Amino acid sequence: MPLRLLGGAARCLRALRAPGPARRALSHGSPQLEELFARGGPLRTFLDRPEAQLQGRGPELVAAARLLSERERDLRETEALLCDENEDLRKLAENEVVLCQKEISQLKHQIILLLVPSEETDENDLILEVTAGVGGQEAMLFTSEMFDMYQQYASFKRWHFEILDYFPSELGGLRHACASIGGSDVYKHMKYEGGVHRVQRVPKTEKQGRIHTSTMTVAILPQPTEINLVINPKDLRIDTKRASGAGGQHVNTTDSAVRIVHLPTGIVSECQQERSQLKNRETAMKKLRAKLYSMYMEEETNKRYDARKVQVGTKGRSEKIRTYNFPQNRVTDHRINKSLYDLEAFMQGDCLLDELIQSLKDYADYESLVEIISKKDLH
Repeated sequence: MPLRLLGGAARCLRALRAPGPARRALSHGSPQLEELFARGGPLRTFLDRPEAQLQGRGPELVAAARLLSERERDLRETEALLCDENEDLRKLAENEVVLCQKEISQLKHQIILLLVPSEETDENDLILEVTAGVGGQEAMLFTSEMFDMYQQYASFKRWHFEILDYFPSELGGLRHACASIGGSDVYKHMKYEGGVHRVQRVPKTEKQGRIHTSTMTVAILPQPTEINLVINPKDLRIDTKRASGAGGQHVNTTDSAVRIVHLPTGIVSECQQERSQLKNRETAMKKLRAKLYSMYMEEETNKRYDARKVQVGTKGRSEKIRTYNFPQNRVTDHRINKSLYDLEAFMQGDCLLDELIQSLKDYADYESLVEIISKKDLH
């Protein structure tokens, strides 16, 4: 029996070291994803089919389903040895249980990734837009903090972050800003950040200690490639004007600001960030392309999900998605009802924000599988 355990452990180790498919990674232990694999469930019933019936889904899924069944059988047999009288055998069994549980978790996630299709924009770069909402100067201060948080998150993920527009308020806040973010799987990570973010705290200017509620809006626009989107120059009206607001001697002296109107849709894109009219035109065009592409993608998404509303979506800019409650030191995402209790660390834009984004990605994959099952695609 010990030799059999050693052989099983070796098999687990070999499988864990074997390179898997280069797809998007999922965190381990998501309860929603785990429940789909429960005995008797539709996904489990599908995976327990004869291999010949699984071939239509591809050889990778067949291999993963077979290996999952084998590892779960190994785990059940090994767990029976945890109460053995032989102490050495118990320790060996404990080690193999850990290895098999880890591999089973990896195999489940691999199966999910094989079944859930990636969005065509997942690997695109993006345009980030932040805009102050209700709450006056306090909303603008919070907008500035949010923009800084996303800039720090880009640094944490080793992405490129380029400010395209920046309109500060008089008291150090931010009315509106937009940035281009590029790097590995940028849109895949950031696409669930779009929507209304609400802050609850006592403003610095509040003398009576009352808690105020303010809002700001985040828009995440995937940047199209030249193949994704072609714009007819005849559909554009390009105007130049003198820049306004703070900006130095060139403001109101040169026609550097650019405004582009896409005539068929009425979508407008402007830029006056740079002194050069040419650079402002390039930036305005980049923003326009992202807006047009986002509109096209929203239409396609609506067609796919016209049957029911997906809870974790990427298009509800008017939907309140998250609350930042400073007195309670809490940030809550209302789409998945998840709260984290270290706001200062969260606003640093590193591990905690990454954890919440991963939870949103996991839940979105869970919903996609539920959608597939409900449409009987697995039957």
